[in-house]
Amino acid sequence: MSETKDTPVSGPNDDVAEFGYERARDELVNVVKMLEQGGLDLDESLTLWERGEALARRCEEHLAGARQRVEAALAHSDDEVDEDDE
Repeated sequence: MSETKDTPVSGPNDDVAEFGYERARDELVNVVKMLEQGGLDLDESLTLWERGEALARRCEEHLAGARQRVEAALAHSDDEVDEDDE
């Protein structure tokens, strides 16, 4: 049975979507260290690289969410200050 475009394909890095920021960051640091040490064959290196990319994207998602929350809080704070000035 072949996969169609509508059927989600699970991959080896799907678990990353469930990671919190700290876990994704810590694992990304380990992936980078392993890649920097070298000694891996090409397939292992590519697999690690792909995992690192998935982890970096997950960190960015968390940071973007945090940025939005801070901006919303600041906007709310500015609104309250404006209301107090009236």
